Amino acid sequence: MLEKLAHFIVHKGRHIERFFVAAVIVCAVCYPFVGVNYDLSKYLPDFAPTKQALDVMEEEFGYPGMARIMIKDVTLPEARTIRQKIADVDGVDLIVGPDMATNVYAMDSFTENALSDKFYKDGNAVYQIIFEDGDADERTHEAIRQIYDIVGKDRGCFSGSAVSSKERQESISREIAMAIGMAVVIIWLILTLTTTSWFEPFLFILVMAVAIILNMGSNLMFGRISFFTFSTAAILQLAVSMDYSIFLLHTYTGIKNQGLDSETAMEKAIVEACGSILASGATTIVGFLVIALMKFTIGKDVGFVLTKGILCSLATVLFLMPTLILQFDKKIEKTAHRPFVPSFDGLGRVMYKIRIPVLIVAVLCAVPCYFGQAMNYFYYGDDALGSGPGTRVYEDSREIESIFGKANVVIAMVPNGSTVRERELTEALEDQDFIEYALSMSGTMPQGIPESFLPKNIVEQLRTDKYARILISMKTREESEYSFQCSNVLTQIVKEYYPEDSYVIGMTPTTIDIRDILTDDYNRVSIISLLGVAIVVMITFNSVLVPILVIIPIEVAIYLNMTLPYIMGDSVVYIGYIIVSCLQLGATIDYSILMSNNYMEMRETMESRQAAVAAISKSALSIITSGGILTVVGYLLYFTSSIQAISQVGRLVGRGALLSMLLVLSLLPALLAAFDKPIRKQQEKARIRAEKRKQRTGSVKERLSQIKSKKPVSQKEVAHDGD
Repeated sequence: MLEKLAHFIVHKGRHIERFFVAAVIVCAVCYPFVGVNYDLSKYLPDFAPTKQALDVMEEEFGYPGMARIMIKDVTLPEARTIRQKIADVDGVDLIVGPDMATNVYAMDSFTENALSDKFYKDGNAVYQIIFEDGDADERTHEAIRQIYDIVGKDRGCFSGSAVSSKERQESISREIAMAIGMAVVIIWLILTLTTTSWFEPFLFILVMAVAIILNMGSNLMFGRISFFTFSTAAILQLAVSMDYSIFLLHTYTGIKNQGLDSETAMEKAIVEACGSILASGATTIVGFLVIALMKFTIGKDVGFVLTKGILCSLATVLFLMPTLILQFDKKIEKTAHRPFVPSFDGLGRVMYKIRIPVLIVAVLCAVPCYFGQAMNYFYYGDDALGSGPGTRVYEDSREIESIFGKANVVIAMVPNGSTVRERELTEALEDQDFIEYALSMSGTMPQGIPESFLPKNIVEQLRTDKYARILISMKTREESEYSFQCSNVLTQIVKEYYPEDSYVIGMTPTTIDIRDILTDDYNRVSIISLLGVAIVVMITFNSVLVPILVIIPIEVAIYLNMTLPYIMGDSVVYIGYIIVSCLQLGATIDYSILMSNNYMEMRETMESRQAAVAAISKSALSIITSGGILTVVGYLLYFTSSIQAISQVGRLVGRGALLSMLLVLSLLPALLAAFDKPIRKQQEKARIRAEKRKQRTGSVKERLSQIKSKKPVSQKEVAHDGD
């Protein structure tokens, strides 16, 4: 079957080329129409309290984006005028700022608003803005642009989730293009050093570019993908899938050097390389598919897109690349050059000599690192997505906080009913030390003044037919243990006054839900990922022990990678923690499989020590090439992305690939040599079982053939079959 497929691929190359050209054109056209989602709350499952609250909020008041803006060197009358101009901007729902009472209610006879001192200090005015649409909505971003024009970018400081979302969207495409461009150049240099032809790197990159375009354009089937997927999918696909094309070309070159013609050599190369390529792809796919099992459905988004990327890469390498190799065969030969990388025989001997110290260090580090990774300080919500130090949004946020303090806006929605109860709730909230202010219709209106006295558009900002809205500002960050405690107290107070059909919405309550769901996701996803990869490896090697040995270096590398942030005092984005753990296992397990394969092959003719040294020497170039590419790609994301989540994921990927590469080259050969005898016993038993199955299958086939030809079956043959 595989031989027929290889023959078809080689002799129908022109048709295959036309198909891929058409597919690339279609996907390139589709790519700009793929939507990108920047709102983590969209990925909350339906059972999450915040998800239910957001559904009610969207139905009653819309889905609000938020911003906090400070204007420097402004008089109070100017601040009032600017506030009114911002309030008139299309898309602005509610603005809280200096002299809010007189501006909202247009009644100079009202008593002086107690909120004014909280919004105007030392010639600086601050405004809390709630938009009619979400943080990532284009209407919200257009409103922010108009506010920039009103305030002046040089005069104002701009922060908040809506501002962060706008800046994130504007920078992300530029940063992706920069990272991919730099990655292509560096990968070309790595491939030039590790291949023997000047043209081969161009061929590898061309094949991967086709696969990436197919994957990114076909994301239109999902409608929208997360910003996280949009930022990382292409560059990770490039790094993880490059091995497939390298392995096929090197297999072809080796077979062709035996004296076969190009087409025959390619058919044999496809047959020989297909098993290893598919096995490598399978372990990576398992790691990505497990991510899709997360209840927090951004995992499904990331997992499906990256899995599809691997499938696109496998299809491109196995179907398109053979015809491209045959087409450019002479070009590859003409541009051949001497190997730039020396032999790794010395590395093999060194790694084997240090096997005992490495094994001891790995054993001593494994348990502490396993527990140490859980001791990191994690970010779960929008703070994980925010712009990092040095960016305009980050510096503006710090400047606003230095003058007016922290402001974490939360919205409570309570059923309409008693205005007295609503006022009492508002006062109870304002009595809390961690609350800056609580603004409600009943709480703000002077007693004795009916709401019907106010214009309808003013009332609609804080009340609908079913619900009243209370705007609350907590003196906390959006994400910290203290803010989580304050949010829980706030929710408890709201529930005391309105036990049923009341909701609390904001970044902190959303982050609490995300934290609880992600923590549960990690335990389940990590175990399933480990089992899935182990099953693939067990099938590949016909051994129960080998999967354990193969996985040990990668798991130690993962534990060490995830513990280093705790040691260095860095925070970790929990989404990245889960995704990189699965990605590192699925992507770098190939290094262990390659090393183990080479060890088993060498062991047929050598002693265990010699086989270990030879396996290291033979595997080192491929492992260093692949690991080097993944390390470079990861650190490029780290250095080029201003988004903390993407930057941290890049560093975890790069450092994880480097650690996996080092431990596979040093720790795995020691494990294989130490457990050499039980491995060989298991493989021998598996070989015997396979031969017996083959004999039984052959006997059954022979019997069926005799029945079809109506040839009588002897009693001896029947007895033999019965045995």
